[in-house]
Amino acid sequence: MTTLRQRMTDDLKVRNRSSRTIKTYVGQVANFARYFGRSPELLGPEEIRQYQVYLVNERQVSWSYFNQAVCALRFLYRHTLGRDWVVAHIPFPRQPKKLPVVLSQAEVIRLFDAIRSLKLRAMLMTAYAAGLRLSEVTHLQVSDIDSERMVIRVRQGKDQKDRYVMLSPTLLTVLRLYWRAERPTTWLFPSKSKAQPLNHSVVQRACRQAGLDAGLTKRATVRSLRHSFATHLLETGTDIRVIQTLLGHSNVSTTQIYTHVSAKTVRATESPLELLAYPVNADRF
Repeated sequence: MTTLRQRMTDDLKVRNRSSRTIKTYVGQVANFARYFGRSPELLGPEEIRQYQVYLVNERQVSWSYFNQAVCALRFLYRHTLGRDWVVAHIPFPRQPKKLPVVLSQAEVIRLFDAIRSLKLRAMLMTAYAAGLRLSEVTHLQVSDIDSERMVIRVRQGKDQKDRYVMLSPTLLTVLRLYWRAERPTTWLFPSKSKAQPLNHSVVQRACRQAGLDAGLTKRATVRSLRHSFATHLLETGTDIRVIQTLLGHSNVSTTQIYTHVSAKTVRATESPLELLAYPVNADRF
């Protein structure tokens, strides 16, 4: 490990960034250095601009990947190299405003029914029932399921925050069936080695395949299950502040996106076409 990489890793650790964030940021900076064949200490605003153009025009990366690269470089030059003047020249793109993918309740049922593995079905049901992120559901421990208080403890979610979410009685029944069959000890959903939680890619592949097997036209992911959790709660009248707490959002404005995808909210608004009292008959069409 180079001295610069070690310094950046240490700077991320003292700021209590997650291991996943550290791995992502260090990897993005390594890609930047590899592109020019030089240490980032010898590079500046012009090289950063060239690299961003390369990512957009040649590699055509996703917005999330581009954003990760920008955040990693901003951290490197601001905190590790102490060059704020470089950071000021790193453009930050406007995030595309896209509505989340939301499954209907019937589609969620079809998705669950298409999963053959008891472990994966229990895991995805947990993600939906509690509105968990992928990293949160994979890192659940057996001791996090509190059947006495009917809550699930989510350890160190986004922004390194713990929180509690509801434990559905239906989910508890499923988890008990799963526990009797698999007998997990530490991790609720362990990998084959039992020493580590199930890998993210395994879960995502299983979720996508289940969506295909169920004949869904929407892309099924753990994130879409989380979006569906929030939207379904909103449609049943749950206060948005409660949903904000359950999701672990720092700001309610993040949660408010679900007001734009709630079918109940959309259907409750009458179209102005109805106010025209326009007669529809076969002669007109």
